[in-house]
Amino acid sequence: MVRALAALALIALLGSCSGPPSVLDQILELGELRVVTRDSPMTFYLGSDAPRGIEYELARGFAARLGVDLKISVENRVSELLPDVGSGRAHIAAAALTVTSPRRELVTFGPAYERVEQQVVHRRGKKAPKSLADLADGRIEVAAGSAQAALLEQARGDAPGLIWREDPRATVEELVRRVSEGTIDYTIVPSNAFALLRHSYPEAEAAFALGGPEPVAWAVPKGAVRLRERIAAYFAEIRATGELQRIIERYSLPARDFDYVGSRAFLRHIETRLPSYRPYFEEAARETGIDWRLLAAIGYQESHWDPAAVSPTGVRGVMMLTGDTAGMMEVENRRDARESILGGARYLRRVLHKIPARISYPDRDWLAIAAYNIGFGHLEDARIITEIQGANPDRWDQVRRRLPLLADEAWYSRVKRGYATGAVAVSYVDNVRRYYELLQWMTDREVMTEYVESPRQRGPEDGKAG
Repeated sequence: MVRALAALALIALLGSCSGPPSVLDQILELGELRVVTRDSPMTFYLGSDAPRGIEYELARGFAARLGVDLKISVENRVSELLPDVGSGRAHIAAAALTVTSPRRELVTFGPAYERVEQQVVHRRGKKAPKSLADLADGRIEVAAGSAQAALLEQARGDAPGLIWREDPRATVEELVRRVSEGTIDYTIVPSNAFALLRHSYPEAEAAFALGGPEPVAWAVPKGAVRLRERIAAYFAEIRATGELQRIIERYSLPARDFDYVGSRAFLRHIETRLPSYRPYFEEAARETGIDWRLLAAIGYQESHWDPAAVSPTGVRGVMMLTGDTAGMMEVENRRDARESILGGARYLRRVLHKIPARISYPDRDWLAIAAYNIGFGHLEDARIITEIQGANPDRWDQVRRRLPLLADEAWYSRVKRGYATGAVAVSYVDNVRRYYELLQWMTDREVMTEYVESPRQRGPEDGKAG
């Protein structure tokens, strides 16, 4: 009823002598921000528990500041994204869009919040191309209406023999998969998307960048001056507070440090090992409230999901529990996969409860996982060093920088528990985050065409694990 009255009010405004309301006024009157995006690990996707993606988090934050509902529609045909904005079906296109001259003719762009390169991708094991001329004899596919297609069109002068196919329905992931499987020879994809997808498709490899770095920004209708101004103010705010960098790093950090052999092993183990132990991870999740995929990511980092794993120091099992921890968690047989997984989950829950309640997700998760590896006492020492240096001990990215100082006598001599291999804990958390991100993308993902979120759904996330 309220929404209907708002619509009637908007119609009345449209018919009044004051002229049509601006796009921003329409959003505020309707109480809804309509955003069109793409389904990808870097933009938006819906897992088994909640939406994820850089564009989702940014759009969610902007809608919250406007005090309106967020309505996301998914359009994987790149050629339809900007028409959706131009026609009024969407107020904003937030889809990791690069700013190009042809696109500026259709829409207005907000401030750039990231820069990416367009990378030529080929199949590993084949001779890597070094220039566009080397692509002439290969099968090239890109998304129709994409920035990559525009780049190839611009390159015709330098490589007149270049021929490619534009697929109107192909996503970035689908194109990388085709290269990885050898059904096409080359594609061109944004560097930030490929950094994550290469872990899922390790046979695909970047050869060279086509052109220079390009700005990424939101697209709004032409003439939507006030909306663009609010978007610019929003990005200026989150850039100044560091929120923008934290959101980007949340997705880009797990994509770093690609290991071809390790990625192939991870994919193989997802197929051969995880199915046997997933029921135990899910049981542990029901008991502890911790996302089963986060528990599985820890288990993979610890043992590669091998219940017979044993370290030189005597820790063993899927979750590599010490004898003391196993006893504390009432685990009788550390080599029993179910017992080990339940024991590790209970121990992580115990550590999470030690993290101060004021620390919100996701920082509390990463701090707890560091403590799972290095011990809660050493984590507290690192947080003390963080505070001494004038940084925020409640922020994982700040503590992460100080953990290696636990191996520096000038610093570990100033804290209670002394020396510790803090750099190992940093690597441990980084690896868990990478596995967790990949598991979220590769398991239980629901393909969405529309998603609506009200500000009333946005409760505090303190205590959320995963």
